[in-house]
Amino acid sequence: MNLVPLVLYAVALVAYVWHFAQRNPVVGRSATTLLVAAALSHTFVIGMQTMDVGHVPMTGATSAISTFVWLLALSYLYVEMTTDERAMGVFILPLLVVLQAIPALNPGVERRAEVLQGPLFGIHVSSLLFAYASFALAFVVGITYVLLFKEIKAKHLGFFYARLPSLQVLDRMNQGAIVIGWIFLTIGIIVGGIWAAQARGGYSGDPRVQAMALQDPKIFVALLCWLVYSFELFAARRIGWGGRRAAYLSTVGFLIVLFNFIPISYFFSKSHNF
Repeated sequence: MNLVPLVLYAVALVAYVWHFAQRNPVVGRSATTLLVAAALSHTFVIGMQTMDVGHVPMTGATSAISTFVWLLALSYLYVEMTTDERAMGVFILPLLVVLQAIPALNPGVERRAEVLQGPLFGIHVSSLLFAYASFALAFVVGITYVLLFKEIKAKHLGFFYARLPSLQVLDRMNQGAIVIGWIFLTIGIIVGGIWAAQARGGYSGDPRVQAMALQDPKIFVALLCWLVYSFELFAARRIGWGGRRAAYLSTVGFLIVLFNFIPISYFFSKSHNF
């Protein structure tokens, strides 16, 4: 079922690229319509999977990636529809297509183990996924900021200058996305710590619970991600690291997110696979 959203995301990507190159309003509206269709089909897929296994599909690495893509698509659509700015779509859609290819090529939803049941676990994972979606938006905004900055610095106001919002608007969008992501990441880490403590009390024999410590790569990298975004949010601008440097920090932070989300989830972490 994940193949249908992937195809629609790919077609929407083509439309966004066309619109970015030609700035045709009709093509732009078509691109938005295609992305809405992709998000709706993805919502249907997640709903069917939820009915099949009895919980939102986010306990395994593959299903969590699918849910992350869905949240990112919805978050971007909200930004686009509230600002009437479609220029970011050409940078967001490649990320959606590449990540959605993983659940499309490796379909299936993992059954949730007993230790992973309960409201605290749901809040923990959903908060982290929403934080990651916000950081993905900040990452894309940061890329566009750097592209526009370089064009302005070179005094060659052309392709990106005519298509992207101003540096001030991009900087505010980057900052806003980071604030929202940091709040949800903080909630996810705190709730995850409470849930892990409870799990150790009730499931002390489970090897996944026993390994939940700073030595677990997923936990260590999540905390590293929190430190990077905390520095960007509370210290970077105070020492003059605004604008372009803040955009670079957003890129570093999101690369850490992707490292935690894909390589560690599939190849490194032995404590848990969510």
